[in-house]
Amino acid sequence: MALSLKPPVPPMEARSTDAIPSGPEWQYEPKWDGFRCLMFRDGAHVALQSKSGRPLTRYFPDVVASALALKAKQFVLDGELVVPRDGTFSFDDLLQRIHPAKSRIEKLAHETPALMIVFDLLADDRRSLVKLPLSERRAKLEAFAQANFRSGIRLSPAATKLASARAWLRKVGSTLDGIIAKRRDAAYSAGVRDAMVKIKSFRSADCVIGGFRYGVDRRLVGSLLLGLYDDAGLLHHVGFTSSMSRSDKHALTARLEKLKGGPGFTGNAPGGPSRWATERSAEWVPLKPRLVVEVSYDHFSGERFRHGTRLLRWRPDKAPRQCTMEQVKQKKADLMKLLKGA
Repeated sequence: MALSLKPPVPPMEARSTDAIPSGPEWQYEPKWDGFRCLMFRDGAHVALQSKSGRPLTRYFPDVVASALALKAKQFVLDGELVVPRDGTFSFDDLLQRIHPAKSRIEKLAHETPALMIVFDLLADDRRSLVKLPLSERRAKLEAFAQANFRSGIRLSPAATKLASARAWLRKVGSTLDGIIAKRRDAAYSAGVRDAMVKIKSFRSADCVIGGFRYGVDRRLVGSLLLGLYDDAGLLHHVGFTSSMSRSDKHALTARLEKLKGGPGFTGNAPGGPSRWATERSAEWVPLKPRLVVEVSYDHFSGERFRHGTRLLRWRPDKAPRQCTMEQVKQKKADLMKLLKGA
């Protein structure tokens, strides 16, 4: 490619923090729930790169077509790939795109077209912009977006006032993945976390412990298997938590072993059909449904917590039957509203 930047380019990364930093040196952006993507175009050639440096081009022909429809012929953009559905973004639909069959990908691209939300401009007309401070790159990005962007590629909103970032959260609630804060005086530091922080939106839910797994040493509990009841009274496995302190594990293991022999999960159970399932992941101990914990989580989709959860506290005051799927149903929120003003 004739561009000054060629894939793979490690994207600038963020470190996690619990509080949103404030001050005139910060810029705020929504944290989108999708695939991080760097888009390279040089004439008729478009390349999409994942956060890990792998090519995404073949999985998103619709996004490639959107890139080729822009007036600009040479550029590098940093953003997020998402699949809109009912005003929000579907991570499950996004995952479906990573498929070996070209015909399947093309079908999905037609039925559930993807969108690229752009938050940085790394090169324009073959000139690298990565050494410029964010304040200058953002100004150039906004001008670039106004001259080029169409429906398939959108500009991510940005603000320099903390009140605006908080307003996004009020507008769409916990459906938004969180807030990103970036230093306005910082250059684009590939693969570095010094000038960008992320503040994720977390929710909590009360769950039944339907089983557990022993740790590697086979003597102490390694993880608690979490369950929620559906309307028919079936207890479904929805995820796990392993955030117990080692000092608590001896007493906790003894407590759990007294409840062995129960039915465990009466609905979906651990170790069921899954592309990620292994012999080790199928080994678990079913329990009587007596214990309830409150956990924090970031996303619930596909009838389970997408990532591991964090144990917040035990809930002896909660009856297991009170731990229902109703807690984790997403409220309708139009994330596309945040893009309409961009």
